[in-house]
Amino acid sequence: MTNAEAKVDQGGTRGDGRLSTAGIVGAAILVFWVLVALVGPYLAPYGQADIVSNDNFASASSSFLLGGDYIGRDILSRVINGAGTTLGMGVAATVLAQALGVSVGFFAAIRGGLVDTVLSRLNDALLSFPHIMMGLVVIAALGSSVPVLVVTSGVVYASAVFRIARALAMDLKVMDFVEVARARGEGTWWILRHEILPNVVLPLLTDFAIRLSFVILFMSGLSFLGLGVQPPLADWGSMVRENMEGLRSGSLAPIIPAAAIASVTVSLNLLVDELSLRTGRAYAEARE
Repeated sequence: MTNAEAKVDQGGTRGDGRLSTAGIVGAAILVFWVLVALVGPYLAPYGQADIVSNDNFASASSSFLLGGDYIGRDILSRVINGAGTTLGMGVAATVLAQALGVSVGFFAAIRGGLVDTVLSRLNDALLSFPHIMMGLVVIAALGSSVPVLVVTSGVVYASAVFRIARALAMDLKVMDFVEVARARGEGTWWILRHEILPNVVLPLLTDFAIRLSFVILFMSGLSFLGLGVQPPLADWGSMVRENMEGLRSGSLAPIIPAAAIASVTVSLNLLVDELSLRTGRAYAEARE
């Protein structure tokens, strides 16, 4: 392989550690929305619940840059505030899913035997239920609130993380360095923290990014059905549902939050592709 070929691989990822064009685009979009979520509420022209117009689905103007919604609230202000709600809940639920799935998956793989069998069959049972159906059942029983949505989403997606984490740990636990650690008397949790986890960081980061996009779509779907974030709190999924009537009059009120959801999920998938290429290269180099 020549020096020029080494710098850019088949997927467009540079071999010198820099991001590819797709990775830069994905990172830029994601950083934009993170900044909006963090500082946007302080810069929003109106409060997320303020009714500032007497017209339903007011047209865009100097006062309402993106127009108004179905009861006269400013779309721009609600999209800005909704970024913090949507992304914050998504990240919290994904962190919970990763923490549960990785911990239990690694533990099952290391212990093996009956423990692994029982945990794997319980996880299979959880996976057999459609995610949206499980979410509807839990929310119908416990009510729709931010903590319930976060915990429900985290537990639902932890089952998928469990399978990935267990597969990674099963592959690594037969490696020589793990066998040596076990032979010198190291405990299960020590082996997990010091021998296995450091070697699966890249695959887990890749899974975290794609899982975050799934969680955001899941929560937005619940909000679209009226079971997610409740008014007057702004959330992109609920904004789409509330303003669907505006499509008849050509209003952009439901289109803008839908585009925001799409942009975040696309950016995350671009970053997943980037991480996947880097993970594949790391494994290839390790096996050379």
